[in-house]
Amino acid sequence: MTHFTLWWLGLAQAETQTTEAERACLAHHAEGKRRLAEIGVWHGVTTRRLRAAMAPDGILFAIDPFPVGRLGFSAQRWIARREVGQIRNGELRWLRMTGRDAGRQLAAERSEFFDFIFIDGDHSYQGLQEDWEAWGGLTTQGGVVALHDTHSTPDRNIDDAGSVRFAKAAILTDTRFEVVEVIDSLTVLHRKDGNDRESPA
Repeated sequence: MTHFTLWWLGLAQAETQTTEAERACLAHHAEGKRRLAEIGVWHGVTTRRLRAAMAPDGILFAIDPFPVGRLGFSAQRWIARREVGQIRNGELRWLRMTGRDAGRQLAAERSEFFDFIFIDGDHSYQGLQEDWEAWGGLTTQGGVVALHDTHSTPDRNIDDAGSVRFAKAAILTDTRFEVVEVIDSLTVLHRKDGNDRESPA
């Protein structure tokens, strides 16, 4: 609540665990994309960058469960909606749920596929596994999937993190994708030819 109060008074900035280099990389790969999803919004810092970079007729799904805090509301949700609302580009759709549940819901609705997905939600082994299983098959041919905290950096050893272990075990060996860029702890993948692509079910 201390940070929320300072932010409300204009004395603190919205917080993020991404580096400036990672945010610039995300914005570069999101540029001109028309159907985007971000799993794990927090204060909306990266969401703002993605919304500013996407196509004017694009749609960005901002996905986060935003758990209610001790005072009966989510301070993170409040901050995120205000921050992202300052960018007037394209359409923004909020989904207050986990990445797993959002992916399953969109698949059940036979939603269109996505040309950009940023996964930065639950960083546990099971959490990233569930997000990957829900979203990996919702990517267009040539689409981008970016994943945060998937390897260590010289300044930050996260080799024991669940997200790093699952990325090594399953994502980096997924033959549907190829790694195109690595910035700090961020890994960016492209979806290969879609001959083996799943259909939403």
